[in-house]
Amino acid sequence: MQISKTKIGFKKIRFLSFFLGLKESLNIFAKKINMTTIEIENYFETIKKLILEYSPKFIIAIVILLIGLWGSSFITKTAKKIMLKRKIELTLSTFIGNVIFWTLRILLFVTVISKLGIETSAFVTILGAAGLAIGLSLQGSLSNFAGGILIILFKPFRLGDFIEAQGVLGTVKDIKIFSTVVTSPDNKQIVIPNAALSNGVITNHTVNGIRRVDLIISVDYKTDLQLAKTTLETILETIPEVLQEPVAMVFINNLGTSSIDFAVRPYTKNENFWKVKSDVLEKTKIAFDKVGIEIPYPHQVEIHKE
Repeated sequence: MQISKTKIGFKKIRFLSFFLGLKESLNIFAKKINMTTIEIENYFETIKKLILEYSPKFIIAIVILLIGLWGSSFITKTAKKIMLKRKIELTLSTFIGNVIFWTLRILLFVTVISKLGIETSAFVTILGAAGLAIGLSLQGSLSNFAGGILIILFKPFRLGDFIEAQGVLGTVKDIKIFSTVVTSPDNKQIVIPNAALSNGVITNHTVNGIRRVDLIISVDYKTDLQLAKTTLETILETIPEVLQEPVAMVFINNLGTSSIDFAVRPYTKNENFWKVKSDVLEKTKIAFDKVGIEIPYPHQVEIHKE
């Protein structure tokens, strides 16, 4: 009986210890719950402030981003269509399109991050410094590149045109980004930098489809001027490549020291220019010999002193 009472006493002590321990644990847990709750409330309050502060900026940035993505693609496609209608070379149009596209995307990126409140001055400064360094190191090449773009866009001449520029006379064989290749009448290949070409005077002898052959035919002062003029006009009428319109002109251009100079100016198609020039000179010599007209030449007078 006494043993049973002792067991019951131990059970009561063990239960009391467990209860006291549980109570202490609950108190500790309650304290921890209270601390965590305060921290969570602080966290939520901070997040709430951030949302209220940045949500309008974030929404505006998203709107700008979506519009910018669509706008950059639209502008690039429109630019490529315009260049395609102008028949600009595919390589150049693709390059220009990519430059436009990535320039707009960089500007869009800077605009979006600035709307989010991120400082962009350092980023812009770095881009500016990098661009300045590249520009200074490639100044000559960039000038030629810009000149090449201007030539291709505005087309002052095309492949096959006979031009005169930078003291060079010849046929355009190739138009590159940085230079233009011209073949001279004596079959020399001449490379002209596009920067100098685009900034200088260009004479295009081909663009109008016809050219005027300018010749000076000299006769002796003893010559019958009406006979000489009629002979020259008859020569022009016998050459089929000479155009009827515009009308060819024959007139006295100058009274020189030893000759009377006739200006002979027939018009012909571009491809017949050199043939007409040669035919006029050849037939003039033959016709003048037949009618007795002399073509003077410079005389050298030597004076001997005794």
